[in-house]
Amino acid sequence: MTHPILLFGLLILAYFSVSQAENVFSRYWEEHIPLSPPPHWIVAKASPLSLHQATTYMKFIEENELASHLHLFCKQANVACSTNALVKHTIVDAALPPIAKFVGEKNKYDDLPNETPLSIASQGGLPYFRESMVKEGSFMPIPDLRDFMSYKSFLPRPLASKIPFSLSRIKELKKIFGVVDESNMDDYIKRSLEICEMSPTRGEERTCVTSAEDLIDFVVEKLGHHVRIWSTENIEGSYENATIGGIKLIHGNLSQPPALCHSIPFLFQVYYCHVLPKVKVYVVDIHARKKVNHAIMACHYDTSTWNPNHLSFKLLGFGPGFIEVCHWINENGVVWTKSLG
Repeated sequence: MTHPILLFGLLILAYFSVSQAENVFSRYWEEHIPLSPPPHWIVAKASPLSLHQATTYMKFIEENELASHLHLFCKQANVACSTNALVKHTIVDAALPPIAKFVGEKNKYDDLPNETPLSIASQGGLPYFRESMVKEGSFMPIPDLRDFMSYKSFLPRPLASKIPFSLSRIKELKKIFGVVDESNMDDYIKRSLEICEMSPTRGEERTCVTSAEDLIDFVVEKLGHHVRIWSTENIEGSYENATIGGIKLIHGNLSQPPALCHSIPFLFQVYYCHVLPKVKVYVVDIHARKKVNHAIMACHYDTSTWNPNHLSFKLLGFGPGFIEVCHWINENGVVWTKSLG
């Protein structure tokens, strides 16, 4: 049993740990990506745990005692331990419907016929589209751009390495965090681990990163130290038939692949990152009701290795290799491109 003085110490340290953690993250970033400052929202995802707190919780995990301190851990680490956690601290907009379940979007389209009219399929927004459909002055049904669980923080790398992160150890993972079978969180964990364990397509390099350090290391390994960071500015335009404004190509070198990282629902912040060939990246002005959103659009020009049952082909009516497929980069997603340095 943990001594009360130790727990009191954890509470006191929490007061000082956030800025310290952000400084540690910023230093790591500057050491590896010196020319591009990190976006503020990535800095905000740095683990708020101090080194002492992280070490203490690592010990709890090793001794199977974390369950006794789970509430305090979740609060201090800013992770999602509630079995039905979803949109805590997410911006509330009465004009938007409740954020969909992570598995709901996939299930919504699974039963669509292979040739579904776009007028039907795009109800609630079009998740995949052709590049030619995005024209200045035209209207576009924008899907939900929100992150499913936008408030989560990373865990420190030493602590994240202690968490069983695989489908084969999912029971152990759920036991550590008290996740109930058939709960929302159970679904998020299963679906996210399935994504992380999928085999890459030809020419693709992929990984799931469970710490800020792993995210930086993956990008530097694949693209080098001189990179630029692109992300969608906000969630404006979600579920709207919005007007498309200016369109600017920011990466058009099909022989030099960018890295795309997508935030996926999990107990703590996890990114699914992949580098794949023949991708163009654009900044598109979406003129929403409230204000303009500068959104990032990625277009994949080599779909020859994609699953024939991929949702994009059901919506657009073509098969793998015949068309390019474009999509928006959602909230907290990020695209990395090489810079000249």
